[in-house]
Amino acid sequence: MFLSGAALALMLSACTTAIIDQPSADPVVSETGEAVSEAPDALAVTVHDGEFATIQQFVTPGGISVWLVEEPSIPILSLRMAWQAGRTNDPEGMEGLSNAMVYHMNEGAGDLDAQAFFKRMEELNMSFSCGTSNESTYCNSSMLTDNAAGSFEMIALAFAEPRFDDGPFERYQREQEVSLQTRETNAQYLARRARIDALYPDHPYARNTSAESLAAITQDAMRAQKDLLMVREGMLVTAVGAISPQELAPLIDAAVAGLPERSETPEPDTVALGEAVADPLIVSLPQPQSLVTFAAPAMTREDPDFYTAVVLNYTFGGGGFESRLMQDLRVEKGLTYGVYTSVSAGDKLQLWTGGGQTKNESAGEFIAGIKANMTKMVEEGMTEQELADAKSYLTGSYPLGFDSNAKIAGNMMGVRLDGLPVDFFDKRNAMVEAVTLEDVNRVAQEFLSPDNFTFVIVGEPEGLDG
Repeated sequence: MFLSGAALALMLSACTTAIIDQPSADPVVSETGEAVSEAPDALAVTVHDGEFATIQQFVTPGGISVWLVEEPSIPILSLRMAWQAGRTNDPEGMEGLSNAMVYHMNEGAGDLDAQAFFKRMEELNMSFSCGTSNESTYCNSSMLTDNAAGSFEMIALAFAEPRFDDGPFERYQREQEVSLQTRETNAQYLARRARIDALYPDHPYARNTSAESLAAITQDAMRAQKDLLMVREGMLVTAVGAISPQELAPLIDAAVAGLPERSETPEPDTVALGEAVADPLIVSLPQPQSLVTFAAPAMTREDPDFYTAVVLNYTFGGGGFESRLMQDLRVEKGLTYGVYTSVSAGDKLQLWTGGGQTKNESAGEFIAGIKANMTKMVEEGMTEQELADAKSYLTGSYPLGFDSNAKIAGNMMGVRLDGLPVDFFDKRNAMVEAVTLEDVNRVAQEFLSPDNFTFVIVGEPEGLDG
């Protein structure tokens, strides 16, 4: 098993390097801990024996970097594949192209149209789908290990010969046309749009699919975008299941053989946030409740205060009914069914955000309550008991992210995309435990002042002058 239980003693674990000849199932560890370059047919595997999982790292003969957790007790393989380029590479005037491309990646390939492709996946008991974000593109698959060869053949076909047929393309266009219409009455979308327009309107992250850009997307453009975003160079793979490195490596190489070797995808600049807007931004939408959202600058993942912010956020608004905002604004005052905060530390954009819904007539009181709790946290800080409770939850719940093959594969990919080391899982809880009350209160003073936040209200709010 790869879990040690809920009570985990966190420590740094040693890594060893093994040389695995393809016919052998037993790794041979070199005396120096380094790969033996004289073995031309060998696969160098670095084994990290961590507290949460034993992670085997290797590069396939074709140059693909893989993290693998072997789990022989479950005959299922969970696979994650990712590239560090995404929607910001959509051409000007063709916003939404990457979304369109990934939609079609399981809609037929080679001689198989969409219906035949899905039928074959059902026969193999496999799944395969792709997605994209601002800065990454990814494909996920799950399969029975007994059917791994056939399942990887399907992935190879999708990568090498996606069809982008008229039928799925026309369906996608219709679905997106409906989505473009319905988003204009979607409170969450309207709030996000208003926040972006206020804080970073000129950054590539602010670009948005429109009716015009949707109409400009073509099947040839999707093919070109696939070749731009999905290449072998820099591709990341994580996998969990009943399979060995020497079994997995050739399957991966065969699956990605049809992808281009490399492409040029420039990175966007780090987002430079505009000044906080003093008065709430109001987006009028006839509905009985007002959606209130708020956002302010946060810190990067590399910042020494990141886990201090995680602990602080749990107590302030991220801990559900354990948080101050829920206790005050729901339990005591009955102004909302739910209110939350979160810290997002992306590579190019870092935000401290929150939100909740309240009746239109109580919108002013709701916002005043949020700001009052911010001020109280800044001026009075957290208590020792709140700090202990936050640490207990954040460390005690962490192993739940490792209770399935899919979760482990996903967590490993998240770590890889964030550029974190393989021993991150072993060190994470120790970083939470190291947070002090002095740290938390200092970060609260720096980041949680109401003046830092831009508030957006979608609805027909009342009482904002009170």
